[in-house]
Amino acid sequence: MGTGACAGADLPRDEDPAQRALPPLTREAGRGGGASERGALRTTSGTQREHVVSILQRLEQIVDARLGAAVRRAQPGLNGGVALPAASFAPARDARFGDYSTPVAMQAAKAARTNPRAVGEALRAALEEAVAADAELAGAVTAISLAGAGFLNLTMAPAYWQSIVAQVLREGADYARPAKTGRKISLEFGSANPTGPVVVVQGRSTAAGSALANVLRFCGNDVTVEWVQNDAGTQSETLGRSLHARYCQLWKPAHPFPEDGYPGDYLLPVAQALLARDGDRWLDAGEAAWLEPLSIFARDQLVADQKRDMHDFGVDFDIWQSERELHQQGRVQQALEALNDGGHCYERDGALWFRATDFGDDKDRVLVRSDGRPTYYAGDTAYHWEKLRRGNERLIDIWGPDHHGYIQRMKAVVEALGHKDALEVLIAQQVTLKRGDEIVSSSKRQGQVLTLREIFEEVGVDAARFFFLSRALDSHLTFDLDLAKQQTQDNPVYYVQYGHARIASVLRKAPAQLLERARRAQDLGLLEHSAELALIKRLAQLGERTRAAAHAREPHQLTVYARELATDFHHFYTECQILGEDAALSSARLALCLAAKRVLATTLELMGISAPDTM
Repeated sequence: MGTGACAGADLPRDEDPAQRALPPLTREAGRGGGASERGALRTTSGTQREHVVSILQRLEQIVDARLGAAVRRAQPGLNGGVALPAASFAPARDARFGDYSTPVAMQAAKAARTNPRAVGEALRAALEEAVAADAELAGAVTAISLAGAGFLNLTMAPAYWQSIVAQVLREGADYARPAKTGRKISLEFGSANPTGPVVVVQGRSTAAGSALANVLRFCGNDVTVEWVQNDAGTQSETLGRSLHARYCQLWKPAHPFPEDGYPGDYLLPVAQALLARDGDRWLDAGEAAWLEPLSIFARDQLVADQKRDMHDFGVDFDIWQSERELHQQGRVQQALEALNDGGHCYERDGALWFRATDFGDDKDRVLVRSDGRPTYYAGDTAYHWEKLRRGNERLIDIWGPDHHGYIQRMKAVVEALGHKDALEVLIAQQVTLKRGDEIVSSSKRQGQVLTLREIFEEVGVDAARFFFLSRALDSHLTFDLDLAKQQTQDNPVYYVQYGHARIASVLRKAPAQLLERARRAQDLGLLEHSAELALIKRLAQLGERTRAAAHAREPHQLTVYARELATDFHHFYTECQILGEDAALSSARLALCLAAKRVLATTLELMGISAPDTM
């Protein structure tokens, strides 16, 4: 929606902001002076913004204020004590019934156990009366109707849609962006054992994670993006032994390699760096002397490579957390003490156990083994406790497909630490890579690693990010490398970016005076062609679409919106001559081009994809 903001987008996905209860029926309260999810925002000074009450917000307030009376009219004998939902107009799913729709009559009728059509008819009549009495609303709304079981529908006048273009030009990059919510969110993704380069499945989780962080921030939240280095377990030791073998092979090529080691060629430059720094220091030393320093050296070298890969892929993390450091700094012990102080731990057979079954897990979990070594679970407990101590209200983790069984035990420990329902876990399913009909595989263990860097260097960062984002995280993804390189309409990222470049080309051809006139938005009343209005209606959805993507934790929705927006612009470009003899009409259509360019650029930016002016 054109004035759609994103407040509330960090709520749990089963808590729809449009369903939040209002005060009981005996208090016919509207939205009052609180922050609206659909308030337009105008830039004032600095980074502060003021809410500007939009047409839709005013209509929602009218519905809210009259909902109680409508329910009473449908159910005359109803007493108080019924909590009513807030009205929320969203783009109608079927254009035959109008432009915007709300199911609030049906929701209220269900709560009051009355006829939804009767509630809807009463609301429709009340809303028609209010609109007729207000010149601004009367100029924006051409029809109010009721459909189906009680959907209240609005049909908006061309003047309303023309005002959307003016709003985009006025607010620029702030269009559809709400005020800050003050909510703090930790978003962890891409985390892995630092035992090799960044691989394909991490490309998917990092593309999605960074886009989700962008859209959550766009919706006013304070988001910290985090990567955890799982460098405290046996895999770290295996990495150290693998590096030592590669190091020794620089001197003695026949030196044996560990059977369970990491045989990939990516350890060769690490071994050469170790040789350059330490010479033959570790050649004849015992394992007790070299295991820890070589494990750390390999970790640091590989993490530096991972950071470089992520930066080049357009992802920069706020925190790179070492699990080893959590242990060394005593944070693991502190977290276990917090659990124990809450009565959530017990000892059995010399081990420390967490009462996970008290919080919905299928069995209790070991935190510290009988030999005194903390488990992997203890390290994860400590890090999630750290996130909570930093003041995060919401913890969102994106994990790989083999971690389903780990979700409940982590939710259990977060609840035990006093933050029930604070943790959300998203699962990034596997990626199948194809070149033509050939399946491309990768395996660290076999030594043939197809890295993320190879992918984005082959197809480009923008194409890689778009393709990784193109499906819901919990759906299997097939990535066609050949398609990602095509410069045709069949390639979705090319199609979308070409839309932006085409707009830029039109603007370059426009005379400077005409372009300045377009920026003043003085001729928008001429935008009445069906292709023009269809494009404006798509621009008006930015707030609604970003709010939906943030609320559902589904950044792939942005790729859908970007393609729809590009399609609507290409259709407008084909159907309407932008630069013609009529200066006023050309000015109006250039203004629409400017607005479309802005919204398309915002959408691409949220995905971490460039918006080129030439292609």
